[in-house]
Amino acid sequence: MLSCRRLLRVPVARFARTNSTVQAPEPEAAAETTKKRRPYKPRRPNISRDRPREWHRPLAFGVLPAYDEALKYIKADSEALEAVLVKTKANADVNMEAVQEMEKKLEILQIQSQVNLPEVRWKVKNGMADMSKAVDRHIIEKRWREEGHLDELMERIHQMFVVPDVIPYLRPSLDLRVTYPQARRTSQQQPGKTQHMLVEPGTFLLPEQTTKPPKLHTSVFHTDTRLYTLLMVDPDVPDEANGTFQIYLHWLQPNVPLSATSSSPIADLNGHTEYIPPHPQKGTPYHRYTVLLLPQKAPISVPVLEKDQRCGFSVRDFIEKYELDLSAGGGAFMWREVWSDTVPTIFREILGSEEPKYGRPPRPDRYAEARARSKYFK
Repeated sequence: MLSCRRLLRVPVARFARTNSTVQAPEPEAAAETTKKRRPYKPRRPNISRDRPREWHRPLAFGVLPAYDEALKYIKADSEALEAVLVKTKANADVNMEAVQEMEKKLEILQIQSQVNLPEVRWKVKNGMADMSKAVDRHIIEKRWREEGHLDELMERIHQMFVVPDVIPYLRPSLDLRVTYPQARRTSQQQPGKTQHMLVEPGTFLLPEQTTKPPKLHTSVFHTDTRLYTLLMVDPDVPDEANGTFQIYLHWLQPNVPLSATSSSPIADLNGHTEYIPPHPQKGTPYHRYTVLLLPQKAPISVPVLEKDQRCGFSVRDFIEKYELDLSAGGGAFMWREVWSDTVPTIFREILGSEEPKYGRPPRPDRYAEARARSKYFK
């Protein structure tokens, strides 16, 4: 009876040949070549208001005495300002004007007493800001105004002449951000959850990304509830009769209540003049799609505009008619789009009309009359 033996693979060491001798590789080098470890990438934990975490000292007590002394100084300063805050509240006057001035002073003292605390700044930076607190609102607004987000928005709006083509001037008082579904490549057309991406001001989007209303995220810095009017317009629609361009109204929602504690993104924005997707016409340059949140002085009653009433809309006349207050601030955002294969579908299924096509006017033929004549004399 024959016995079957299993053949085992025995690792054979590779030898390196030199001029006269044969040397085996060192065991450490052999281990490094056989075990190639991937570089470890540390993953940041998911921190938000829904998944909060507490702040911990980056350095233990006694490791760096200067850091310990700095924390003691900040806490002592905070406690001193808190004492001033309590004393100021005790000396409050019954006069309404004095009370208003006292409230402003108390808010400033409250901000000053907490703005330098490391745990407060850490929570705001990691998305755990409480907009009902004055110090958190102060940090977020200061970061929005000083770290370039507001400057980038105003630069795009003035570079691309949204001011004065759409509105005469703009002084934003709230941070308005827009998210649209992320564009998928042809190799990634697989069913799954749609991921929304944050749009940069002035960037180019595809018409297939904007077929549904965007999500509007706001950071509002006033605690009282104020009303705003939402407008989305396209100032680059050709006006054939006058040989110029006109404004098309894509979206309108008056009486939008906003405050520092309002939910974000804003809900229930498609209940008035419904959203019509951007549809830049073929043969035209890029279109500047502009979203505005304009402050109201009081509730307004605006009739719903049908699809055939949206072309030729005037933002300036609308502001003047309903007494919208541009000097009170508001919010704005803009992006650009050009024609794609999705636009004919929007014209056919949503607008119910044929897609217009534009282009440069033909050049006059200076030799047309000469070509019409006979080449030979009779």
